[in-house]
Amino acid sequence: MSVTVVLGAQWGDEGKGKLVDILSAHTDICARFAGGNNAGHTIIAPIGLDHVQTKFAFHLLPSGLVNKEVTGIIGSGVVVHLPSFFEEFDTLRAQGLDCSNRLFISDRAHLVFDFHQIVDGLKEVELGGSSIGTTKKGIGPAYSAKASRSGLRVHHLFDPAFADKFRKIVEGRYKRYGYFEYDTEGEIERYKGLAERLRPFVTDSVVYLHEALAAGKRILVEGANALMLDIDYGTYPYVTSSSTTIGGVSTGLGIPPRRIGKVIGVIKAYTTRVGGGPFPTEQLNETGVHFQEVGCEYGTTTGRRRRCGWLDLIVMKHSCLINGYDALNLTKLDVLDDLEEIKVAVKYLVDGKELLGFPANLETLTKVEVSYVTFPGWKTSIAAVSSYEDLPGIARKCLKVPIEWIGVGPGRENMIKK
Repeated sequence: MSVTVVLGAQWGDEGKGKLVDILSAHTDICARFAGGNNAGHTIIAPIGLDHVQTKFAFHLLPSGLVNKEVTGIIGSGVVVHLPSFFEEFDTLRAQGLDCSNRLFISDRAHLVFDFHQIVDGLKEVELGGSSIGTTKKGIGPAYSAKASRSGLRVHHLFDPAFADKFRKIVEGRYKRYGYFEYDTEGEIERYKGLAERLRPFVTDSVVYLHEALAAGKRILVEGANALMLDIDYGTYPYVTSSSTTIGGVSTGLGIPPRRIGKVIGVIKAYTTRVGGGPFPTEQLNETGVHFQEVGCEYGTTTGRRRRCGWLDLIVMKHSCLINGYDALNLTKLDVLDDLEEIKVAVKYLVDGKELLGFPANLETLTKVEVSYVTFPGWKTSIAAVSSYEDLPGIARKCLKVPIEWIGVGPGRENMIKK
């Protein structure tokens, strides 16, 4: 099969971008299928004749674009904030990565406007103490508009009735939230200019991708967020607003399931999450601080310090059942180098009884007692290790799941292929 999918297997921030970067050397098209510029992938890659190691921050654009032979597709399931799209595009170009003529947006993709971002903040205020902890990028309100059939899509930008439709939608937000400061007419004028700049990027992505498949092109699908943030299967309501699972690939890109080949799940050697919501293995102690500091656990998009805890195999079992991974990529194993002991969660118990799966009810989740298996730490650096056999014995003993790639550092060269 010519479609490979890379998905986050935990709560996001697993390091998907690095694997996408590596796999993009053997692909023709890299496609995003869900989410918006609330995602964040960091890539470190050599640029220019002098091969200067450069750090790139991707938010909306597919990170496979680091490979200058790859074409990027932003699919119909993605929500797009055009000012952020062009800001990211221009920043990458200033860093020496020009994506001109090899980046396209589906004409069916929904648009995120600044009023969506304002509403995002107002909704968080409404929730008060139950705040979800969103990035306030307007993603949730844009998907809400999509689901209620009141959103605007990319093709609407070129509709003569765009201005009237836009005014009507803003008026609807005023009725719902009360008047808030917003220059509706100024925004309409701004989007007229953005629409003209966007025109060369717009395509019918369904036709584009299926013509590519018919021509034998290799397509790499890059997930945003992760399984535990999925609107259906994550820790609802502390989730994102889209389908982050393998099912989202078909709905977000228009690719039939039978055309999908390898599915790769990316997991961290420990667990992190951003924002509110339950986190059974969270460590509010020196171990958690170690993960934060040594693992540089700060959000690419928000800069927020991530919450950290031990690897959770109950989460991983739930993730594997839903996404059916063919292989896993374990990242940041080197962050465990200096720990005296390493714990892995293997069971959730409530009143002494083991739960069979990851519970839907968050009240149940707050009551779980986590059962761990403890391993002694290997207490040596693995950053220079280049083969699985050269990993410390105890590290290999910890890797009991079918793992194909192991990350032992931040660079491209710090990835072991098993």
